[in-house]
Amino acid sequence: MREYLNPGRFIDSDHPAVMEFAELHRGASRDPLAQAISLYYAVREAVRYNPYTFSRDPQTLCGSYALATGESYCVPKATLLAACARHCGIPARIGLADVRNHLSTPRLLELLKSDVFAMHGYTELLLDGRWVKATPAFNQQLCEMFNVAPLEFDGINDSVFHPFNRDGAQLMEYLVDHGQFTDVPEIFFFEHLEKCYPHLFGDHLPPLLGDMQSDVRRV
Repeated sequence: MREYLNPGRFIDSDHPAVMEFAELHRGASRDPLAQAISLYYAVREAVRYNPYTFSRDPQTLCGSYALATGESYCVPKATLLAACARHCGIPARIGLADVRNHLSTPRLLELLKSDVFAMHGYTELLLDGRWVKATPAFNQQLCEMFNVAPLEFDGINDSVFHPFNRDGAQLMEYLVDHGQFTDVPEIFFFEHLEKCYPHLFGDHLPPLLGDMQSDVRRV
């Protein structure tokens, strides 16, 4: 389990800000499961989900970077949760998958030129002898704007994207699970994204920085 407890380049559990955040939000209980639950909700709400923050700069994949900026997309939020867990002595790793998004905004679909979200990131935590999936990507405020119940996490059951929203419309479906990794596999990560979205990797990267909430308000 040492590899899932040691700091990584992106799962930077030894970063001062990450350690401070983890200590603040691990809770009073010494039970790892209770701490994992507390950390999950802290990460989900402390860092606002914004897919337009994607960058080809590897540094933006660090958990500490997501914490410092206060907004990010699924992968940095997953690395932040993993980093907090490792700091608290909970083995953690990163999972990557391609998902189809049936409830996206026109602006995001135009940007990606696809309804497939490649390299969606989630966290796996070793709790009570088994790996449990946790997806801290969507904060509650954003879920309410999309009429989607926010993902809960009990430390026992996998927490992944709900397949339907509150009205019964299909929301997300997993297409390909790339597996789990001790840290974000940088080369594989960016090569796969370039294969899926070559137009984002040309000489002139389209402007990605923006606000998903303002995007939603225009729909």
